[in-house]
Amino acid sequence: PQRPEEARAFVNAFLKRSMPKKKDEAIQDILTRKAVVLEHYSKKKTKQKRKKPKGFTAKQRREMRLFEIEPEQQRYTIFLPLHELWKQYIRDLCHGLKPDAQPHMIQGKLLKADLHGAIVTVTKSKCPSYVGITGIILQEFKHVFKIITKEDKLKVVPKLNNVFSLEIDGFISYIYGSKFQLRASERSAKKFKLKGTIDL
Repeated sequence: PQRPEEARAFVNAFLKRSMPKKKDEAIQDILTRKAVVLEHYSKKKTKQKRKKPKGFTAKQRREMRLFEIEPEQQRYTIFLPLHELWKQYIRDLCHGLKPDAQPHMIQGKLLKADLHGAIVTVTKSKCPSYVGITGIILQEFKHVFKIITKEDKLKVVPKLNNVFSLEIDGFISYIYGSKFQLRASERSAKKFKLKGTIDL
């Protein structure tokens, strides 16, 4: 059997462990009562952060040649079905491209649309050799378009200082490349100004 002092010390220590958020004065006040209600504090579970899988670096993508198109695949006719899919995609996006549709609404949707498969023409450029290049966009990067021409030649055309035009169902849209230097995935959240000028 414990002595009264030992029993008191044990009870005080037990209550302190059981009620860590209460001060000593509050615990002594509780001891004067006939019944003591112990409190339970559950430990907060620490959430483990999920590690996001790391993608390939730019160097690894170049080494693996992920974005390179093989020479035997560089044929205009191969990508004509892609262009037909793109036209259907734009018609669905613009609700049919009806004659009474507002041009600025269509223009706004085209600026945010995916252009892979679109037929574009370089209409203006600071470099005269780019003017007149027409073909299907195979790849869009932040600063360049990769275009396959009817002559089965793969052209890399910079966006900077170039104006592109694309036509679908009689609607012609102009793209100012200098204002268009974004990745395709970034354009969907970009707000484009309806009016703007560009010096070529």
